[in-house]
Amino acid sequence: MPDYRTERERMVETQIAGRGVRDPGVLQAMREVPREAFVPPHLAADAYTDRPLSIGEGQTISQPYIVGLMLEAGEIGGQDRVLEIGAGSGYAAAVASRLAAQVCAVERIGALAQAARERLARLGYDNVEVLQGDGTEGWPARRIFDVILVAAAGPEVPQALVAQLAQDGRLVMPVGPRSGPQRLVRLRRTPDGLRQDDWGAVAFVPLIGAEGFAEDK
Repeated sequence: MPDYRTERERMVETQIAGRGVRDPGVLQAMREVPREAFVPPHLAADAYTDRPLSIGEGQTISQPYIVGLMLEAGEIGGQDRVLEIGAGSGYAAAVASRLAAQVCAVERIGALAQAARERLARLGYDNVEVLQGDGTEGWPARRIFDVILVAAAGPEVPQALVAQLAQDGRLVMPVGPRSGPQRLVRLRRTPDGLRQDDWGAVAFVPLIGAEGFAEDK
């Protein structure tokens, strides 16, 4: 039986901090959240490997480093409200919930949304809310968020998400063609408009929806 606590510490030291993520809150949150609980049981022993893993329905849980990088780019504070698009198994939302006041997550695939909702509740992440829907259209109640994290790549940043970004808010999202190359970008809303930073090359599943890619038939 793997020692997951040791594996988790090794993941943070070698894959996350070792590759340049410095935010102490992000590192501590990733030490605390049991990644093995967010992958299918037959993949639990691989939960801390440096790669994405299948979670069913053609979707993946992102590589640990990418989760850490996106959270660091989001600069999440203790009073922030976070919107995550592409909840998947709920892992990134769980980590973000250790940093933020509230996390709202949207998942397109109903079975994954329900499983994530039940898993997060069972594990005690009570400041996370998961809805099933088209994440490219944002949170249905049209709330304003301090941080928006998009865990799928779109051809451009959906305007519905930009509209829900608070003043000084940060939106982190992979942008590019369906099958690459893609870049991780961060938009920050400033008094002078949106400022964009490039956080490097990435490879994500496509963002499906009204302001994303069409579903592959």
